[in-house]
Amino acid sequence: MEAINFLLNGKEASYDGSATDRLLDVLRDAFRMTSVKCGCKEGECGACSVLMDGILVNSCCVAMGAAEGTSIVTLEGFRETERFAVLNKAFASTSAVQCGFCIPGMVLASEALLSKIPNPTDSQIREGLSGNLCRCTGYNAIVNAIHIAAKEGNGLW
Repeated sequence: MEAINFLLNGKEASYDGSATDRLLDVLRDAFRMTSVKCGCKEGECGACSVLMDGILVNSCCVAMGAAEGTSIVTLEGFRETERFAVLNKAFASTSAVQCGFCIPGMVLASEALLSKIPNPTDSQIREGLSGNLCRCTGYNAIVNAIHIAAKEGNGLW
């Protein structure tokens, strides 16, 4: 069995397990990426969201074989960026964080959205977040946070 090689948060990574292992489990167990949450294991909740070659994916639905040669970013890697600082401040200013379970996925969904649409409308934001569930805050504070981030981070996306 050959190792599966990929970039994880900008650094070379290698996994020697099965190509059918779930990316979610490998990120949490082998690489200790605790921001990647295990919610539904069915691709419905977004708690396990990561960026794979810049595209938001549910890591519970990705087999490790598909990770070969890709660049994977978790919140641990994204939090080192200026874009994260803007989103973090915006989420805090709107009280968009309560229990925090969904927030890593929400932040990465926000990044994916703003990368495509730097100044989104309410409906575009809601569509961009549609794969991420939050049972605590509802979504208004998160939508407001993304509007603030888009404004404050003008030029970053």
